Amino acid sequence: MSGANQREFVSVCEVGPRDGLQNERVHLALEDKSQLVAGLVKAGLRKIEIGSFVSPKAVPAMADTDALTTRVKRTYGTGIRTLGLVVNAQGFDRALAAGVDGVCIVTVVSDTLCQKNNRCSSQQATDTAVALIKRAKESGLSTRVDVATSWVCPYEGQVPLDAVQRVADQVWEYQPDELAFCDSIGHAHPYQVAKLFAAFGERYDRSRLVAHFHDTQALGLANATAALFQGIRRFDASVGGLGGCPFAPGAKGNLATEDLVHLCHLSGFETGVQLDDLWATVALLEQQIGRPLGGQSRSWFHSTQRTQHN
Repeated sequence: MSGANQREFVSVCEVGPRDGLQNERVHLALEDKSQLVAGLVKAGLRKIEIGSFVSPKAVPAMADTDALTTRVKRTYGTGIRTLGLVVNAQGFDRALAAGVDGVCIVTVVSDTLCQKNNRCSSQQATDTAVALIKRAKESGLSTRVDVATSWVCPYEGQVPLDAVQRVADQVWEYQPDELAFCDSIGHAHPYQVAKLFAAFGERYDRSRLVAHFHDTQALGLANATAALFQGIRRFDASVGGLGGCPFAPGAKGNLATEDLVHLCHLSGFETGVQLDDLWATVALLEQQIGRPLGGQSRSWFHSTQRTQHN
């Protein structure tokens, strides 16, 4: 890992407005989501997964993603980069019309979850991902592919590394800007994380690989550390630790952005994120959602010892 004097940069993609809110019982109004994004931008987050362009019947919390994207781009212009999640051509058309800067295209290694999430087989989802990469490049959008169930599937269990590689190889041939490996239900452990990124960091361009962790078993930070040691410098995280997939039982909570940023800063990395402003955004989100939020570093952040040592 980097030393304190080198200050390597770790890029944090904030996924709270999408992966964080999509499974909440409380559906935030458009104005509330706009306030959330404003807080994230104030904290220094410049890459935000703004929402998903999927059927409102399937994920009602994402019904206003088009309107939110338009509003955010009108407010911030090129000051931030917005990403929209898509799983098919219809979603891509909506994302393009809304004015996103890039698309997150989802494929799934395990067939069972892919049928529930994408309504098709893993191979069909991968074929769609390839087609959407081509369209995105033609449209001038950045491209990212999320490889879901890169370690464990809630229905099929442990996912073999060669199965993940088979999907990733097909996608990588068409050169997406980023390739994200997702611990979709938070059941991976650091040894598995290190093994995957050690192998794929050599096979693909390590600088374009992304790590996406949930914190179901309180291993999110440990897994992020394992990825950092393997040279991964791009991570997803969700403000307040919000998160979960409607189609993946047990996918409780993403790695909290505040925990990831704290880990990076202690380890000598720069993120461009201000923790004080980020925690203010967590407080705002608590009011909007109506329940306590915040990562594992919450008690430390609010302690008198932290205040005295700053």
